[in-house]
Amino acid sequence: QLQLAESGGGLVQAGGSLRLACVVSGQKFNMYMLAMGWFRQAPGKEREFVGAISPPGSTTYYADSVKGRFALSRNNAENTAYLQMDDLKPEETAVYYCAAADRPLFADTYPRISGYPDWGQGAQVTVST
Repeated sequence: QLQLAESGGGLVQAGGSLRLACVVSGQKFNMYMLAMGWFRQAPGKEREFVGAISPPGSTTYYADSVKGRFALSRNNAENTAYLQMDDLKPEETAVYYCAAADRPLFADTYPRISGYPDWGQGAQVTVST
C-alpha cells in the first residue's frame, strides 16, 4: 500500500495561483509506473475529477472546467506529482486529493475515483472573492 501526502494548499484570492505537491512513499513501488490523479471535493458536493497524468508522465488528462488553467507534472526521481493551479475561482474552494494507481489505466478510467486504490488525506484550497 502506498502513502500519499499532499502539501501546498492554502488561502488565495480569486485569480491567484497555488501549486500542490503529492509525495508518494511506501514499500516496493516504482514511481515511474504510477498513474497519478487529482480530485477535489467541495463542501456538500461529490468528489470530482480534476486531472491525471499517466506513467511516466507522457500524457495528461484534465476536466473541462480546468483546461488551460491547471497543469499537471511529476518528478519521478523525487516520487512527487504536482498540480499547478492558475486563475483560481471561488467556486474551486475544496479539499484537493491526489491518488495513485500502480496498474495500467485505460484513458476512460483516469477520471474515475474507482480507478485509484491509494489516496492522500487532502489539502484544503480556499479561494476568496
